[in-house]
Formats: sequence, C-alpha cells, structure tokens
Amino acid sequence: MTTGTKRIPRAIREQQMLDSAIRVFSDLGYRSASMDTIARDARISKPMLYLYYGSKEELFSACVTRESGRLIDHLTSAAAAGGSGPRGSLESVVQAFLEYVDENTDSWNVVYRQAVAEPAFSEEVEKTRSVLVDLTTDLLEQNSVDERSRDVLEVVATALVGAGEAVADRVAHRSIPTSVAAGVVVELAWRGLAGDPAKSLTAPKEEKP
Repeated sequence: MTTGTKRIPRAIREQQMLDSAIRVFSDLGYRSASMDTIARDARISKPMLYLYYGSKEELFSACVTRESGRLIDHLTSAAAAGGSGPRGSLESVVQAFLEYVDENTDSWNVVYRQAVAEPAFSEEVEKTRSVLVDLTTDLLEQNSVDERSRDVLEVVATALVGAGEAVADRVAHRSIPTSVAAGVVVELAWRGLAGDPAKSLTAPKEEKP
C-alpha cells in the first residue's frame, strides 16, 4: 500500500479504483484481467480492493453501471440543451455521443465490447440501450415532420441507436474521424425524421395558386 492512502476519502478512493479497473479491463479484457493487476494500477493493496469490491464480478458490474450512467447523463444533457431547429438538435446529440465515445474509449470498450458479451452483465447493457432508444424516440417525436405513432418512431429510434453504436465502435478504434461519423449518423437520422422519402427534409413548400 502506498503512503498517503488513508488520507484519501473513501468516495474518491472508490472512483480511483473504478478508473483503474476500467483501464485494465479495457486493455486485458474481463476474463484476463486480475484483481492483482487492478490493485497495482490503483496503487493500493489487493486486500483493500477486495474490501471495497468483494469480487472481480462485483467490480466489473460497478464499472458498467458507472460508465453507462455517465453516458446517459451526458446525452440527456445534450438533448436538453438542444440546438438551432430540429436538425440542430439532432446534430447536437449525435455529436455529443460520438465525442464522448472518442474521449472515453476505455469506457466504450468495457461497456459495449466486453459487458455485452458476458451473460452476467449483458442485462445492464440492454437497460442502457433501452434508455438511449427512449431518448432517441423522444427526439424523433419532437422533431418529426410527420405525425407517426410512438411505436413507429421507436422502431426508427432502435435502428438509429444500432447504427450509432456501430459507427461509435469505429470511432473508438480510430478507424473513422468523429466529424465524418457524425455527418453520416445525422444524415441517416434526419431521413428517419423526414418520414416519406418523397417529402422534403425541411419545411414543405407552399403550393402555387
């Protein structure tokens, strides 16, 4: 145990442990990561790590819960802030999502590449995905130019969230620039907002007399 450990408040120490766990899980994977490695990264003793989190499963679950909550809070704030007009609101949320992934790649790796593949944690990921679908459905409902049922918009939202996750995965692994990814997702989503492909993506034109 390093000198000064006892001076760190419990709440801060817990977050530091989770930060270390996220790094190690992202680097080594859930199954290969050990409590020894996480304790070393956090510069604490393994007994102290077990005192806070009784098992690797409990620690990983805490990581998934925290990181999922942070993503949801970030996107909820972006949606509440909105943008200039319907497309501006959409761009604001999509940009916020992809920038978050770009800046928190370890978090994305743990939640969307590892937890989803582990039966013990996949339910938590599905809860997060459901929240994102609801958030996207609300956005569609507020900005769609067509009057469509909530059920129909939810199907569109589910497709958009799936596409967004696939694109975000490429962003997280630096295989596509965030700006390019955001443009693609916004265009897909905007067409979903438009409804009938024969209609304009903006306000309908007035008929000539």
